Amino acid sequence: MPGDVVPLLVLLLCVQAVCGASQHKGCMPDPASAYRFTGAVCRLTYPAAAVLNEKTTEVIEAAFQHARYPKITGEKSILLIGTVKYGLDNLEIHNLSIGRSEFELRPPNSIGLKISNVSAVFRGTLNYGYGSWLMNIEHSIDFEIESHIDLGINPMLYCGAGKVAADTSDCYLDFHKLSLQLQGDSEPNWLKKLFTDFITFTVRLVIKGQICKEINKVANILSDFVQETAEAFLSDGSISMDIGVIAAPVITTNYIESYHKGLTNYNNISAVINESVFDPDQLTEDRMVYFWISGQSSCFVLCLGESVPPVLSVWSFSIPLLKTSPSGTSVQTEVSGMLQCGNPLTPTLYFQMVKTPPGELGMRQAHNILLMLVLFVSVLCSLVLEPELTRLLDKQGANLFDIVNPEVLPQNGFVLIQMDFGFPQHLLVQFLQKTLE
Repeated sequence: MPGDVVPLLVLLLCVQAVCGASQHKGCMPDPASAYRFTGAVCRLTYPAAAVLNEKTTEVIEAAFQHARYPKITGEKSILLIGTVKYGLDNLEIHNLSIGRSEFELRPPNSIGLKISNVSAVFRGTLNYGYGSWLMNIEHSIDFEIESHIDLGINPMLYCGAGKVAADTSDCYLDFHKLSLQLQGDSEPNWLKKLFTDFITFTVRLVIKGQICKEINKVANILSDFVQETAEAFLSDGSISMDIGVIAAPVITTNYIESYHKGLTNYNNISAVINESVFDPDQLTEDRMVYFWISGQSSCFVLCLGESVPPVLSVWSFSIPLLKTSPSGTSVQTEVSGMLQCGNPLTPTLYFQMVKTPPGELGMRQAHNILLMLVLFVSVLCSLVLEPELTRLLDKQGANLFDIVNPEVLPQNGFVLIQMDFGFPQHLLVQFLQKTLE
């Protein structure tokens, strides 16, 4: 969700008013005020953040390599020599290595990230000139700057433009070593000392500015990438889900929690959620990831039966009701239906509401009819529904995730999904490819 600081940034607008009693369309001032409009919640616990942090160094490395360093120019007046002018061109990074990454969750909305033992060699060309009214000398020489750096970032997560965003302006670099080496032995020692003294100071500022700027850029790219990937996973044909963020994420020492609209869209008709039963106490901290999904949806009222296959005709006698409970999730309605196969004029299976005076339909007859229907539906589900759901999940890429012991727990008014996971390396590869384009 940027969410976490690369990729921990992954968990990682102004306040808009509620229009009447309809759904909220902006960022609420605080999570508590957004609870009743919340259709989906994601809780990422500390162990999950630790798994994501294992890949942080790879993305930080991409930020260093992708950074572009501007030409550095300056001048300095020296007694007896005159004005010394210099320019550093074609600054590139080489031999980059990154040590370890450490993080901590800092309530209420920030993450502390420290990257230690970053070593790199910056290479480029130094153009300089010096002289007085008697002489004027210009030279060009290659140089290397060897550096050892510790990087610190303290991103603050907030709700921005419908997604979890991160303010990474609190970014700093500690230089434990920054030495300038001019190529060749013909240059006078005074020149090396001169450039070491005042060029390295300028280089520090430029490197810090460009690296922190690139990290902020990568964080924004990551935010868009995560949002687009999640929306693509939840979309198929005319069905999609609006997972826009409605309030700023909450961070405790044990988890990061984000709040989303979670509105189902079907044929351009969107559900409405304004009486959600979400409460943070409904989620625990025992698993790595939790998804809380609201059971409130009016989309069934608007959409059920609108676009059914031509082999199935359905007539509804009541408004469909989606209901979740500990025993499962169900859609309750009174309907008649006709399932055709082959010739449209020849019905294969026909369902209709049966209303008879008491006593005309015996309990044994009713039991036999219901048993037959249950057996038919069970066989139909096992033969059709299960492989189709598997096909759909594989199509959306669920088989590429290392999901461990997932559980779906229907409750009164909501569904809770909890699981552990291993980091999906393919997502990191896709993200890095997009970042380095």
